[in-house]
Amino acid sequence: MPTEKLAVREGEEPWTDAERDEVRAELHNDLERLRRELDLSAQELQDLLRDGADGAGRDQADEGSVALERDSEMSLAANQRMLLVQTEKALERLGSGVYGDCESCGQPIGKMRLMAFPRATLCVTCKQREERR
Repeated sequence: MPTEKLAVREGEEPWTDAERDEVRAELHNDLERLRRELDLSAQELQDLLRDGADGAGRDQADEGSVALERDSEMSLAANQRMLLVQTEKALERLGSGVYGDCESCGQPIGKMRLMAFPRATLCVTCKQREERR
């Protein structure tokens, strides 16, 4: 019997303690992994910026490669930061008892959707509506 009542769609079984704990553990593991990856990305970007500051003796192709690598690292770091924020938000929602409620319409997101993508904040209908915009 679940100790916390989390939203489920009609026809879905209620969340069990084990399922809720599994999602919480997955989110915590993701949080730690993303923090490590962000630290590594920050170090690599710092190295690229330091090494790229002295372009003496490099040809244009080398400069272009360095710029491309720097832009790629910056994009990767931005994506990791976004996932980190989404993960923190999911953990907050789980702790506050609103995990599983669509942020747009308030209806249940769906247990199966959340088990597949624990950071989801929108039900399928609202997500589709958002993507069409």
